[in-house]
Formats: sequence, structure tokens, C-alpha cells
Amino acid sequence: MGCTSCANGEIPAGCKSNGACSTGGCDKMEVYDWLADMRLPNDQEPFDCVEVRFKNGRKGFYRNANRLNVRIGDCVAVEASPGHDIGTVTLTGELVRLQMKKKKVREETDALPKIYRKANQYDLDLWKQAREKETLSMYKSRELADQLKLNMKIGDVEFQGDNSKATFYYTAEERVDFRQLIKDMAREFKVRIEMRQIGARQEAARLGGLGACGRELCCSTWLNDFRSVNTSAARYQQLSLNTQKLAGQCGKLKCCLNYELDVYMDALKEFPKTDVELKTKKGVARFIKMDIFKRTIWYAYKEERSNWIPLEVDKVHQILEMNANGKLPEALEDFVENTNDGKEVDFHKVVGQDSLDRFDKKGKKGGRGNRSNNRNRKNAKRNPRTS
Repeated sequence: MGCTSCANGEIPAGCKSNGACSTGGCDKMEVYDWLADMRLPNDQEPFDCVEVRFKNGRKGFYRNANRLNVRIGDCVAVEASPGHDIGTVTLTGELVRLQMKKKKVREETDALPKIYRKANQYDLDLWKQAREKETLSMYKSRELADQLKLNMKIGDVEFQGDNSKATFYYTAEERVDFRQLIKDMAREFKVRIEMRQIGARQEAARLGGLGACGRELCCSTWLNDFRSVNTSAARYQQLSLNTQKLAGQCGKLKCCLNYELDVYMDALKEFPKTDVELKTKKGVARFIKMDIFKRTIWYAYKEERSNWIPLEVDKVHQILEMNANGKLPEALEDFVENTNDGKEVDFHKVVGQDSLDRFDKKGKKGGRGNRSNNRNRKNAKRNPRTS
């Protein structure tokens, strides 16, 4: 799946929109227009701003000052600095107002760029020529950076729709003096050069890829705000602090560690603190581990660290309440519930009643031997021996 608005720039077979999907199914950072089927009041005019998407999820809000009849999926020529750029309309109507409020973009400002026109065939051809030069320009720019021995990584290149400017996105761990690099690239590509530094998460979002779950990266499909993720999120969820498993393609902690964190935080409110000890007549027990889903906590006596005793959260609170009142239970084993109820677990075949070796050819060698023995008996009857 891909189109001219995607990163690879390939047109899928059978695409009726010539690579600009009108349904929005190929778009990154797609927003569902749940107000599309709702009509405005008679005395209210449609909102005069639209959302336009460019390469790799870069979006912007533009004012439709000429009241053009644009729809989602239309290619439009918008104001740029300098010249104009070509993008795809991804959102229109009142939902754009909500998106601008979410992005903290003031709709009353006069500095909002404008939409010039719907892209004609000449604009699309020029845009296609510019997009075809991006891959080779990125490789060439990396060679120029290596010649100057600059400690930077150029991850993506985006040419403007009118082929007058190229934006190079790079990552670097420290400050880089790329003034000579800009001069060399301007001499090589004959366009205006703009260098833009991005972080590791933004680089992964632009490049795309598959996560450990098997789906596309969240940052390149729908996630547009990168909240900070720390190791405490993994600790609250009882995850192993293995950086190879917790780190994503960007090398940082996975953003999905924050998705279920609030649920775990609410569930942990019912659990007692891990540094609280349970006092019994048999001895003092300390916390070992917990299972949030089963609402079970394991304790062990100080003298018997290898003997783990599972207790439910309610039972633990009951013991703590007894300790607060100055009472000591006999032992923790008295609060352990027997889940089997004395019933033995019997295992049955769940995938039919056939044996696993039902397809094996048994007695193949013995069958040949039986046939040979029968043949010998017949020959003996025909030619009986005389003593």
C-alpha cells in the first residue's frame, strides 16, 4: 500500500486517484472525520481552514481564503517560503477547528498561510520530479557529510512541491557546524537548502517500520505527541528491566509502556506497600513478589526464604489490620485458600481421540517378512521333500 503522499512514492495497481487516495486509507496520521455527515445550520458558513498533509506525516493548517471547493484527498498548491508547496487535503470542516485548538494554533491570526489553488497537471508533474530526486539526494548528502567528517546522520530529505527548496532532516548527539555542508549541497543540487534537526523518536516516525507487536509503529501512523517514558512505567507493570525488550526502533523506551500505565496505577492502589512486613506467631514475613491480574502477593518468612506463601490482597489487609490492633495470627498458611477443593485434575485429549503416531506406517518391515514366509510355505507344498 502506497501512493504519492506516502514515503515510498509508489502508485498501487488499480488506484483510481492516480496515487492520491481520496479515502485516506494510505495516509499516515489519518484523522477520522466524524462530523462529515452532519450539516451546518443555515446561518453558519463552513470553516475556512483546512488541514493539509505532506511527506511522512508532516501536517499544516491553511486558510481557504478563495473559498475553493476542496475535499479530502484533493491535491492543492499552498503557500510556502519561498514559492509554493503541494500537499494533500486530509481534513475539512468543523473538525479542523478542533484540531487547531488541540495544536494551539489561533484561527484569528493573519499569519496563517493560504491555499492558492487546486493542483493542476503541471504542478503534479513538477512535484513528481522533485520527489524522484529525494532518495539520490539523501545518499549524496551523506557522502558530502562523511567527506567533511561531520558527526551527524541524515535520515530523510523532502523537496518542496515547486522544486525550489530541499529540507534535510538529521539527528546528532552534539552541536554540528554544517555551514560548509550547506554550501556544498547548494552547489550540488542547485536548490535552496534547509537543515532541520530532529530527535530519535521523530526520525523513527519518518522512517517507519514494524514494532515488536507486528504492527506499524505508532509514531508513524497515529501518535503525534511524544510523552516522556521512564523506567518507572516498566516497574509499575512488573516488567523485566531489559533494555533490548523495552527499547523501540528509536533506541528509547517504547511509547506503548504508557498506554496501560494508568490501569496499573489504579490497580496498585488496592495493594499494600511492599516494605510492610506481616507479623505472625510463627514469624515475620516479608514481601517477595506480586501478580496484579490475579490480585495475589507472595510472602516468605525471614527464616524460610525459599517457602513462598501466596495470599490474596484482601487477606493481606486483614492480617495488617490484626497487626495494627496488636493481634498476631498463628501463621500465614491459615489464610491460604485451596483453589483445587480436593479435586484431582484429570487431563483429556482435546484434539480428537486419535494418537499422534496414527500416520506412521507400522509393521512395514514385518509385512514384507510375512509375505515372504507365505511364499515359502506355498513352494514347500508344491515341492515336498522326501526323506
